[in-house]
Parts: sequence; C-alpha cells; structure tokens
Amino acid sequence: MSQPLPLPLPLPQPQSLPLAGVTVVALEQAVAAPLATRHLADLGARVVKIERPDGGDFARGYDRSVGGLASHFVWLNRGKESITLDLRTPGGRAVLADLVAGADVFVQNLAPGAAARLGFGAVELRARHPRLITVDLSGYGSGGPYQDKRAYDMLIQGEVGLVSLTGTPEQPAKTGVPSSDIAAGMYALSGTLAALVGRAGSGQGSAVGISMFEATAEWMGHQLHHTQGTGRSPGRAGLSHPGIAPYDAFPTADEQEVLIGIQNDREWARFAEHFLARPELAEHPDWATNVERVRRRRQVDALVAGRTVTMTVPEVIKLLDALAIASARLNDVGDLLEHPQLAARDRWRPVATPAGEIRGLLPPFDFAGVELPMGPVPALGEHTEPVLRGLGYPPERITALRAAGALGGSSATAG
Repeated sequence: MSQPLPLPLPLPQPQSLPLAGVTVVALEQAVAAPLATRHLADLGARVVKIERPDGGDFARGYDRSVGGLASHFVWLNRGKESITLDLRTPGGRAVLADLVAGADVFVQNLAPGAAARLGFGAVELRARHPRLITVDLSGYGSGGPYQDKRAYDMLIQGEVGLVSLTGTPEQPAKTGVPSSDIAAGMYALSGTLAALVGRAGSGQGSAVGISMFEATAEWMGHQLHHTQGTGRSPGRAGLSHPGIAPYDAFPTADEQEVLIGIQNDREWARFAEHFLARPELAEHPDWATNVERVRRRRQVDALVAGRTVTMTVPEVIKLLDALAIASARLNDVGDLLEHPQLAARDRWRPVATPAGEIRGLLPPFDFAGVELPMGPVPALGEHTEPVLRGLGYPPERITALRAAGALGGSSATAG
C-alpha cells in the first residue's frame, strides 16, 4: 500500500472561509451525519463522502421529487465529493484507511458497531492518528440496554416523549421535519467545531460521540423540568403553549387563522388596552398575570378569537406589529418558497445538481463580508477517480481496484 498523502483541495478556497483547509471524510447515510457534514462543507471544509457502489447513501432513493433526485439527498449533500467504495473488500478498506490518514475529521453514522467491525472504530483510529477527530453518531449511544437498537427519527421522537407533546389532545403526531435527526446533526456539528478549536490549542484530536436519543432528550429540557417539578406530563396542546396564554391560532374574517403569542404581562397590558379594547383586563387580578390567564385559557382564547374574527389576517398583523406584539401567518411550505423576507434578504442561490440547477437557501451562518459556498450536489461516485489520483494512486492501481470490485462499477452515475 502506498504511503498516505495529504488530500489536495480540488480548487483553491478563500482563506476567509472559517474551515478552509479542513478535510472531512464521511462514512454516512440518511440525515443526521449528512446534515452535520453539509454544514461543515458550507463553512469551507472539504468533505469526501463515502458511498456504497450499489446505490450509495440510501437517502438517494427516498423519492424522486427534485428532477428525479431525492429531496433529502439534495438538501443534505451539496458541496461534497462522492466516492464509491465497497468496504467489504480489502481494497475498499485500504482506500478508506488512506483517506482517513490524510483527514482532520472522520464522521460516521453506520449501524451500531459496524464501523468498528470494519476497522474504523474511534479507539483504533485515534491510536493510529492522534490528531484525528472522530465523530460517531448513533441512535442511543455506547453502552446501556438500548445501544444495539435500530433508531430512526420517528422512533426516537416516540421514545423520548416528544410525540406525547406534539399534535392535538385527540391525536398524537411526530414533528413535520425530522427533529431527532436534525438535533443529532446539529450537536455533531457543534461537537466537531469544539474539537477543532481544542486541537488548535493542544495539538491532539478527540473522539466525539452523539446519540439521537440524548440529543432529542436535551430538546425536551423545559418539559422535563416542568414534569419533574409538578409530577405531571404536559400532554399535547396543538398550537397553543401549556404555560403561556394567549398563545395559539385564532380565526379571522377572511376564513384563515393568525398566530398570536403574548410573552409577558407588559405585552398583555398593551394587547388588552389597544387590541382587545379592554384596558381593565390589564389590572384585573383574574387576567393581569400569565399564571391566571393560563388557568382561564378557554376564556382568554374566546375573548381573543372574538376580536380577531372581525378582522382579516393582514389587518390583525398590521395592528399587532404597531403594538410590538408577536404574530405570524399560518403559512404552508409553498408560502415559504416565496416568502418576502427571504427574497428581501437575497437568501436564494443557484445550486448545481445532476438533474440541473435548482434554488437553494444560503446557510444560516452570516459572516460579515463572506458568502459561504453553495457547492454542487454530487452524482454517485462522481469524484472517485479524482480523489484517488489526489491520493497519489497511479492509473494502474485504480484500474486494479475497480477490477477487484473495491470501487464498484463505473463512476459518475446520477441518482
């Protein structure tokens, strides 16, 4: 096996990008790990994504809604390089070992124990490469009776009790986006960034572990403390808030609904006087404090609805904006695509995909004077041979690896 070589960047990147010069190798699939590594790519890191030759990341097959491509994959994988390796073969594992040797960060979210069985567990890698940062995402973490359980977003939402809080009193529901996957991905991102900062001081890498279960349990924080303090689980409240009133959707004269949230008693006083035209409710002991309003939620909601139903959504929002009271429209996803705030802030950019150009949202990180990259979505195996050439592999070795099945079939297949 040839000596591992540093991975050259395919194109010079501006040094102003926060993670310029950082190389990430990702043995990843689905949502959680790809979300973390896409954000690393957004911040300027080079991300080399390892995919199975027989179809790649299985998120490529979730749907065909984006010109024949899967919406999950398009969302989570722009700006990465895709290479195909069959890690069941010695040649595939040797290539991955060379890639990891030249990397700063190795991210994986395979099934429990799978990376270690392939020889790429955190303990083994950290022993070989002391400066390497390993990031392992799992369903339930290492140890404990659940460590080997399969874990998907809906299942984790159910296990942590999130579903018990989501939906209406009559009907439970999971959240409309994969919250447990996103929670794990965002904690993996912040853990990776912290490890990079730590390495800059100590010169040593570290092992970062993230579990979907614990990441989502952290998001349950105020409800956990509420239940611990009262002995009662809050239950499902639809759009309302179990500890704030008024805080809900209210009917309007144009047969829609408007969202209104009163955050504190000072806001309630303004709301009562200028919106409800009931100034006496700002001081009345049954209405003046949030605690009392929550006790009388039905009365409060009926009073607010009696006012909003006489106005259109734009009229309600205009008046509440003038009063500095929080409100919002009850939009759908199509409305978000055309949202005036995104347009006014120029947040859309073209993104290249194997199916043609699409619109993509800029990353939510704003750095003054720097626009983060919006790299293309890779075709399956598109970068296999360029990456191997970057490792210093001669053409005959690449040919031999392909012939041995280590790289799968021909590269650059869209999907």
